[in-house]
Amino acid sequence: MLTNWKKYSTFIDHVNILTKLLLGIMLFFYAIFIHQFDFMIYLTIIMFIYLIVMSGVRWLPLLIVIAITMFFGITSSLFMIFYGEGERTLLKFGIIHITNESLLRGLHVTMRTLVISFYGMVIPFTSQIIFVFYSFMQHLKLKPKIAYAFMASIRMIPIMFSSFMQLRQALKMRYAVIDKSNRKGLKWINHLLIPTLSQSIRKSHRLAVAMEAKGFTNQKRTYYYKVPFTINDLYFVLLTILLVVIAYLLSIYIPITNIADIR
Repeated sequence: MLTNWKKYSTFIDHVNILTKLLLGIMLFFYAIFIHQFDFMIYLTIIMFIYLIVMSGVRWLPLLIVIAITMFFGITSSLFMIFYGEGERTLLKFGIIHITNESLLRGLHVTMRTLVISFYGMVIPFTSQIIFVFYSFMQHLKLKPKIAYAFMASIRMIPIMFSSFMQLRQALKMRYAVIDKSNRKGLKWINHLLIPTLSQSIRKSHRLAVAMEAKGFTNQKRTYYYKVPFTINDLYFVLLTILLVVIAYLLSIYIPITNIADIR
């Protein structure tokens, strides 16, 4: 599905998934210790631009994902905004007490969430799931049985969805000659759920038998796909460092709020 959203590719599409994951984890822990409000503002803006430029995704799905991310980012800080502590009261209504300090702290938490989300969303948009497990097997020595089991289970998801849609269409034709009392509420759910689960179990069993027949073991094996570390990984590391440095320099030379410590 993500490949259908792609409009163009960038060099990040050719970066090893381990490099992306490692830098994403490092940025996560780094963002936790950022307490300069202006630094976080600029970093959020830069990561937003980075997501739009480097993801290569079409506008409509990208905007939907960004809207969902911003919604959860804002809601994650509402408790801190509504019930935080502070001296300068902005709004007080019942148990809700919004102060200037709690609002700034809540916005700071929201921006932390958005920075990690914007940076992290580029990873699935520029990575193929099959290369994730190949990279784990080749570089992290993940057992082939575990990796191929996960790949097979992920491949089953669109098959299950297709079977569900076919069954739903078939039931629409069947319901035309069935009394309404037999196709409402839990009966409608059972007509969809039970056949879908039974078909999935049968297909999974066939897949397991086929994999066992092909002799999947944890012994040393060759790989059709090679997922090495390349010069693109170095470029990606330098790009990430450059984005953080630019945000830091902007916060120093072009400050917006001059809030040095938001804690």
